[in-house]
Amino acid sequence: MAKTTPKHTQVVSGWAALDSSGKITPYTFNRRENGVNDVTIKILYCGICHTDLHYAKNDWGITMYPVVPGHEITGIVVQVGSNVSHFKTGDKVGVGCMSASCLQCESCKTSEENYCDKVQFTYNGVFWDGSITYGGYSNMLVADYRFVVAIPNNLPMDRAAPLLCAGVTVFCPMKDNNLIGSQRQNIGVIGLGGLGHLAIKFAKAFGHHVTVISTSLSKEKEAKTKLGADDFIVSSNPQQMKSRHRSLDFILDTVSANHSLGPYLELLKIKGTFVIVGAPDKPMDLPSFPLIFGKRTVKGSMIGSIKETQEMMDICGKFNIMCDIEIITPHQINEAYERIEKNDIKYRFVIDIAGQSSKL
Repeated sequence: MAKTTPKHTQVVSGWAALDSSGKITPYTFNRRENGVNDVTIKILYCGICHTDLHYAKNDWGITMYPVVPGHEITGIVVQVGSNVSHFKTGDKVGVGCMSASCLQCESCKTSEENYCDKVQFTYNGVFWDGSITYGGYSNMLVADYRFVVAIPNNLPMDRAAPLLCAGVTVFCPMKDNNLIGSQRQNIGVIGLGGLGHLAIKFAKAFGHHVTVISTSLSKEKEAKTKLGADDFIVSSNPQQMKSRHRSLDFILDTVSANHSLGPYLELLKIKGTFVIVGAPDKPMDLPSFPLIFGKRTVKGSMIGSIKETQEMMDICGKFNIMCDIEIITPHQINEAYERIEKNDIKYRFVIDIAGQSSKL
């Protein structure tokens, strides 16, 4: 942890929600000076995660206004602290969901700091010096180097931005369940959105047979022809669901809407694994019989550690995995929020921060 309290003298232009209306407006604030363990980053792009909407509108009752959202950040290093050897000026880097952790607990010492009880997030968190953290809807960021990752040179910075959250969220369950470098398996992905489309890309890159499970028949062509899925199940079609009974080794559930897990569990083979990464607001129905009679496992997973995020980024560079995005300018953020609530995006909005900042 920092031994001295840094001064917050760097004036930053950004965009914030000032109250629970959730409306994003221009906002000027201060960031700390670059410390010995810090890197200062000129932000080029920042992805919009659905979490940003929840914080902007205080849906979870924990927002500290004004809130500057954004935890899918890519940019260029413009300054490094004296203790920093991992990065240098000019490096392409990214910052995801975390800004700090205790660095002392078992989770931190085993490179699982995302599960630290004292983890602090890139925005709406409390940094080691007691200041409130502000996110990537801004033209620069000061970050502790231990919470920064390198972006492979072959990945475009705009399409890499959502990998810092959405990408690592679907990557870690595959890694944890030995789906990287394993024999070909039958993988199911529930939901075809920001998380789901990346899950397909990872699973195909790892050589697996991928089945997309969706309520929307209209997404079948897109899933197969554009993203390379091998099969498609309309979850509201009982015949299709029954015909794939015990056909999948692993299912990744990316859906944030409330739904029963029972019908999906029946798609798993004996001893199959079901991992939840979507976060519905209300408890989901989990019947016992599909678990008992199939010896199946239901697990959860959240983002990933910095080590895992770097591993994920390197794999994306190797397999040329990128997010499908729509670029917007900062003054379009509120419109983007409205479209996200209507599911009118394929598959992630990314804010062109530098393009706007250069005009300020």
